[in-house]
Amino acid sequence: MTINALKLERFKSFEFIMGALLVGGIGFAVLFSGWLFPDGASGVNLAMRLTPPMADGSFPLGTDPLGRDVLARVIIGGEISLKVGFYSALGAVVLGIVMGLLSGYYGGFIDMIVMRFADVQLALPFILLAITFIAVIGGGLSNMIILLIVSQWVQYARLVRGSVLSLKDREFILSAQAIGVRDWRILFQHLLPNLLGPVIVLMTLNVANNILLESSLTFLGLGVDPVIPSWGGMLAEGRTYLQTAWWVSVFPGVAILLTVLGLNLLGDWLRDTLDPTGRTSR
Repeated sequence: MTINALKLERFKSFEFIMGALLVGGIGFAVLFSGWLFPDGASGVNLAMRLTPPMADGSFPLGTDPLGRDVLARVIIGGEISLKVGFYSALGAVVLGIVMGLLSGYYGGFIDMIVMRFADVQLALPFILLAITFIAVIGGGLSNMIILLIVSQWVQYARLVRGSVLSLKDREFILSAQAIGVRDWRILFQHLLPNLLGPVIVLMTLNVANNILLESSLTFLGLGVDPVIPSWGGMLAEGRTYLQTAWWVSVFPGVAILLTVLGLNLLGDWLRDTLDPTGRTSR
């Protein structure tokens, strides 16, 4: 097969097709949520409270205890969950890459400080870190993103550091040093492009993980403001109605499941695409 045919074949894989359909569909709905639901899913209609799915054409997924449209809240809430997942992963990537590059390239005292700090943070249980952070700083969307960045940059720093240690003694790096290329150019123009593949794969998987973490913390009352629609908040609101109005919690849970599944499938596809030598046989 030609190289172009092999590249095209990769886009026909089950992981890419299903992942793109799931993530793309949810992302498309969230992107146009403001146009689909101008009231922001905040309209209250107590006369229609706890309407079952498909019982009324205006509410295909039913209503919650305040008569709000569950479909609208699921789609509006997806914006919060996706923002937390993506922005927190992106922030952790940037911080982790910088720390990993500096630690791996310069070594010595800088490496010792960064890695010992990373070891201490890895030893802390996430839930303890989250409770302490939120008790001191407070909840909210921005603080939730900062918490996830602080808790996850270590993964990227250790990954980047290991790659830098294996690359900095290669001929192209030694040649750049020999002709007087500045360190920052070596770090960001020579080393960084050669280690982005594993970082992108890890970021994709962490976006899915962060969505789960945000939903879990919000379910426990440690996440975003309860008045803001979010998948975790909807799960928490509906847990007392599981026997009488299952749809209030089930549909946000299905949205979380499909989003995380789609992101994990894309992560698997990226891993196989960017690292063909590690591809498993099928």
